[in-house]
Amino acid sequence: MVLGTPLFWLVAGLILCVMEFTLPTAFIELTMGISAIIVAGFALAVPSFGAQVALWLVLSVVLSFLLRRLFPYKQARQIEDSKEAETLTEIPAGQTGRVRYEGNSWQARCDDEQLTIAPDQKVYVVRRQGTTLIVMPEYLLRE
Repeated sequence: MVLGTPLFWLVAGLILCVMEFTLPTAFIELTMGISAIIVAGFALAVPSFGAQVALWLVLSVVLSFLLRRLFPYKQARQIEDSKEAETLTEIPAGQTGRVRYEGNSWQARCDDEQLTIAPDQKVYVVRRQGTTLIVMPEYLLRE
């Protein structure tokens, strides 16, 4: 079982890093993945799984803060300035899905509760409710 724990951390780290590229989360998954890969190196010297988890949590938080300092916070633009987005998942009628908006993954719902929007479709953000974007498909808004 000596190699099992480092292998677990290595696989978990690689999965988290790959997930960042498929479903962007503002580098949170990436920092968690890098932390897991670092913990994989320490897992041979630190046999306690609880200590490994604590180290992973601390490293994840520290790396997240360091990464935020490297990429300064940009003031959020008003939705009126940037309206285009692309669906990452299907947005079922009356339910939420995911869109890529300004380079990040957002929860989104269609403004028309009866309409389903397929994945990989261009949509426009019409407003925001909390952390959920309200969108409409491009083909309905074309003139």
